[in-house]
Amino acid sequence: MGFLKGVEYLDHLAYDSVIFGFAGDNLKILLMEYHDTALFALPGGFVQVDEDLNEAVSRGLAERTGIQNVYLEQFYTFGDAKRNLTGEMNKILNANNLGDDSLKWILNRFVSVAYLALINYKNVNPRPDEISDSCTWYDVNNLPPLIQDHSTIVEKALITLQSQLDHKLPIYELLEEQFTMAELQRVYEVILNESLHRGSFQRKMLSLGILKRHEKQFNGGANKAPYLYSFLK
Repeated sequence: MGFLKGVEYLDHLAYDSVIFGFAGDNLKILLMEYHDTALFALPGGFVQVDEDLNEAVSRGLAERTGIQNVYLEQFYTFGDAKRNLTGEMNKILNANNLGDDSLKWILNRFVSVAYLALINYKNVNPRPDEISDSCTWYDVNNLPPLIQDHSTIVEKALITLQSQLDHKLPIYELLEEQFTMAELQRVYEVILNESLHRGSFQRKMLSLGILKRHEKQFNGGANKAPYLYSFLK
C-alpha cells in the first residue's frame, strides 16, 4: 500500500505490481499480507502529486524488493466501478488503527494501472510495509485468495507474459547472467505451463538470434557438459 500521512496523492489513481520471479521449477509472485486481517494483495500504492506514474511504481518496487531499476511493463488499467466496494480497505484501516477522517479518501473508487515486473528471485530481499505482516513469494499456481480484483490482475499479467515471451519481455531478468539451454527451456515451460520438445526449443531459440554461446559448463562428465548462454542485450 505504501501510503503515509502528510503526503498528498492524486485522487482516484493507484497502481498494482505483479512482480514475477523464477525459482528453479516455479514461477512466483510477491504478495503482501495486511496486518491482523488475513487479507492478501499485490504490492501497490498511490501516486504523489509531484511524481510521475512510473516513478511512483519504481519507488514502490524498491521499497518492497530492495532493488532499484527493476524491469517494468505497464500492461492494463483496471477501473470497474465495483472494485472498491468490497469493504476490505475499511477492514485494513481499522486493523491498523487508521480509521480517522484523514485517510477516508482511501475508501473512494480508484482506477489502478497495473504493471508487471521481471526480477531475479535470488536478488530480492522482500520487505513488508508499515501495515503488513509479510511480503512473501508465492507460487502462481497456489495463491491465497486476493483482495478486490487482484486475482484478475494476476491472470491478465500471466496472459501478457505468455504472449510476449519471444517478442518483447526481457526474460533474462529472471535468470542468472549465464544459463544452460535446459534452464532457459524450464523458464518457458513454467510460464507457458506446458512441456516443450528439447530439440525443437533449442532450434527455435538459436534461430531468433538473441543468444550468445559461451564455454561448456563442466560438472564431472566432460562429454555431457552443456554450453552456457547469455542474452544479447
